[in-house]
Amino acid sequence: MDDLELIMTEDGSHTLRNGRLNETYHSVHGALQESMHVFIGNGLEYYAANHPGQDMSILEVGFGTGLNALITAQYTMYSNVRIRYVSIEPFPLPEKVWSALNYGDPDKGGHLFNALHEAQWNREVPVLPGFKLFKIEDSLESVEINKNYDIIYFDAFGPQVQPALWSYASLEKVVSRLNPGGIFVTYSAKGQLKRDLKALGLKVETLPGPPGKNEMVRATMP
Repeated sequence: MDDLELIMTEDGSHTLRNGRLNETYHSVHGALQESMHVFIGNGLEYYAANHPGQDMSILEVGFGTGLNALITAQYTMYSNVRIRYVSIEPFPLPEKVWSALNYGDPDKGGHLFNALHEAQWNREVPVLPGFKLFKIEDSLESVEINKNYDIIYFDAFGPQVQPALWSYASLEKVVSRLNPGGIFVTYSAKGQLKRDLKALGLKVETLPGPPGKNEMVRATMP
């Protein structure tokens, strides 16, 4: 993990740059803004508004820095919704890296961020009364997905550096596990992605993107 560089993004939140891939974990225009806009606003909150009071199950492709998991866990602290959160990550960050990220500010609930990273891998951990976390240390290509989900956070590195994760076969693997009415959200809006999601039977929406990006995608299982 010596090829990871800590970067301050434009909204004051950190991200990491993977030097080997020459790719950042989040938008340099604002890591927190991106997560809030794509995965929370157009994912979690959108689904919750259309399914009021319903408990949720979320599958995340790419645990990464843990930022999406953190904000999702915080959501359960001021709502009546319980969430089971499963995240796939083949390369977990070492403590010396994740502990340097400024998401864990002690004045802003840093203990929760620590708890998410310290939770044991490959087993379900009740991190909060309304939030259960299951981190899977494996690749999307080899993992077996044996449950259905209401929301998929597709937060893999971009298709230009990890094309296999954005292939039709990979998308089919996760999309086939969406419950009826479930949603798939991602920061990408590539034409091939949208064509593949439509071919898989989803209703695809191209939405305004977060700061610094024109578009993103949300797709719904009929």
